[in-house]
Parts: sequence; structure tokens; C-alpha cells
Amino acid sequence: MDEADVRDRLRAVEDPDLGDDVVSLGLVNAVEVDGDTVRISLALGAPYSPAETDIGRRIREVLAEDGLEVDLTAKVPTDRDPDEEVLPGVKNIIAVASGKGGVGKSTVAVNLAAGLSKLGARVGLFDADIYGPNVPRMVAAEEAPQATQDQTIVPPEKYGMKLMSMAFLVGDDDPVIWRGPMVHQLLTQLVEDVEWGSLDYLVLDLPPGTGDTQLSILQTLPLTGAVIVTTPQNVALDDANKGLRMFGKHDTNVLGIVENMSTFRCPDCGNRHDIFGAGGGREFAASNDLPFLGALPLDPAVREGGDGGKPIVLEDDDETADAFRVMTENIADMVGIVQRRSVSER
Repeated sequence: MDEADVRDRLRAVEDPDLGDDVVSLGLVNAVEVDGDTVRISLALGAPYSPAETDIGRRIREVLAEDGLEVDLTAKVPTDRDPDEEVLPGVKNIIAVASGKGGVGKSTVAVNLAAGLSKLGARVGLFDADIYGPNVPRMVAAEEAPQATQDQTIVPPEKYGMKLMSMAFLVGDDDPVIWRGPMVHQLLTQLVEDVEWGSLDYLVLDLPPGTGDTQLSILQTLPLTGAVIVTTPQNVALDDANKGLRMFGKHDTNVLGIVENMSTFRCPDCGNRHDIFGAGGGREFAASNDLPFLGALPLDPAVREGGDGGKPIVLEDDDETADAFRVMTENIADMVGIVQRRSVSER
């Protein structure tokens, strides 16, 4: 069997999201046949995405029918010059945003990053909320960043995640009072001077709103996509719509909508109560033709995990943790769709 035969066999493997086979979509970078071993490079861009893992499993099954052992690698080809990229070692940058405060955006960002890390991915978590950084508390990160002789910053790690936050650089009670140009300069420094290394995902916890920080991020970093967090109530949805329009104006992919605090299950009676309304996030996603990434319950355990420094997504055998894990997997799948579509459309 030669390369042409292998590619012909791979036409039986369909990408369920893009609706065609992996060869026709241009997702097979290279094939090398060495006896009974086939080395295949695939244009898959979302490590540990369940959907992309399934594509890899299907490829192995198809070729196993011919007695072949498969060695898979994944790389999304790019025309960009690595020397000109801002973060060449980072495969995907995901911004977590909201139109207003108080909807649990940081909770979603922290649990997304921790959930991706738990899946096995190499993850960085950048707390880009200059004025109200709280990620270090939410992961109980007590170790401060270290500086190298070259004046670069080595980020501390927790739960397998590399961390960077303004909270590491100012006192607990020190207010941050800076204007736009200063914010842009600081964000640029925190991104470019940090030794992020090789990451599958860098999760950005953006401040609420559509101000200077968001604009600086959009101008500085090549975002793979953005996740918009809202609660079901109309007031939050109105502001979420502003965030959606902001990303649209800057041609940034919106991966989908997360509805936080969607329902509350009473621990005493077991009944469910829609404290902030019901279904608003799902309806908002549908009306804007966006994926609905998950509904996260209003659960005191989420707050306890944030205050105690252990994201709830890390808990086992927990219904709320399962909801965060589903959200994490859905977001990873959407990242994969964005990356694979970019290859197929070239």
C-alpha cells in the first residue's frame, strides 16, 4: 500500500462538522508509509477536543482494516512568518468576555482553563482584567512570577496551568488607575515578555464591557475565537449583544454563548428555580446563529470553589462539575471547527 492508497482509504472518514471527508477538505497534510506503519499529519488544531479525537479514532479504525498501524500527528499549516507572530508557541487563544460585570465571566474562564488542563492540554490563563484581577485567588496561586536575567517573566503554575495576572504585580489593596495608552502598554508587556512556552490553549479572562482593554487585546493578539458569557436575564443579554457586536467589528470568531447561573436546584426540596429567568442565553445564541456552549447552574459550590481556590470543574462525580466539563468540551470542539474550516477554505 502506498500514499495514494492510504489517501483513498481516508476518504471514508468524514468530518461531521464540515460535512465532507478529511481528504477533500484538505485536512491530510502528509502521509508516509513504512511497511505496516503509516505516519499521518493531520490539520487538526484543537488538542483534546472530543470531536477531533473521534476523527483520529476513526482514521485508525479505517486503516486497521488493512492491517496498518497508524502514527498520527497534528498541525495546522500557516502562511505566517513565525518570527513575526506575537505568540508563536501558542496554538489557540480564547477570549472569555461579557458585556457586563457580575455574570460569572472569570468563573467561566478559570474553569475553562482548568477543564482543558484536566483533559491533558497545555494551558495558560491570562487574567487581562487590569482593574479587577481575581484569578490568582480563584486558583489559590500564592507563588509570584519570577524574572530571568533577560528581564522576561516566568509565570507560576497551578493545576497544570501557567498563570499571569495584574494581581501578581500590585498590592492586594492597591487601586489601579490607568488610562488607555498605559493599559495597552502593560498588556503588551504582560503578553510578549512572559515565557508562555508551548501551549495548546491560552485562555484570556477579559474585563467586562467593551473598553480599552478589549480593544488592545483585539489589536495585539491573534484570537482563535471568543466566548461570550451571559445570564438568562434580559439586562445581561442586552450587554452581551454589545460584546458580540464588538467582536464582529474586528472580524473575530465568536465560538458561542455560555449561559451562567441558568437554574438553581434547592438542596432541601430538590426543586429547580430559575432565579434569573430561563433560556435567555440559548435563545440569544439561536437568534444570532451561534452555538450554545452550555448552561451552568447557580450552585453555591461554584462560589466555594472560587473563594477556596479549587475550580469546580476539577471535582469528580458532581453534576455542576459535569456541566462545566460539557462546556469545556464544546468550546474545544468549536476551536477545532474554526481551525479546520480555515484550512479547508484555503
